[in-house]
Amino acid sequence: MYAVIFKAEINELDKAYYEMAARMRELAINQYGCTEFISITEGNQEIAISYWKNQEQIKQWKEDSEHLVAQKRGSSTWYKSYNVQVVEVIREYSHKT
Repeated sequence: MYAVIFKAEINELDKAYYEMAARMRELAINQYGCTEFISITEGNQEIAISYWKNQEQIKQWKEDSEHLVAQKRGSSTWYKSYNVQVVEVIREYSHKT
């Protein structure tokens, strides 16, 4: 399993951002096989983590035409800066009560 970790410093989030974010989550899960997509914003920081079965899914997602538009809009409007890490999940464990 792989995870894509997106960390950003927010510039300005508008209505179009929230619509695009919802569309990107839907597209990643329904078309490209993302198994989970979570994000959180605190102050001017955003972190999003998505989980994938393989690197080919991640590559296809990154190159999706709608996602390319979102990336360009993110760079020009929504974010001051961002960083993306693609990592392999070595171990996972959890606890539920």
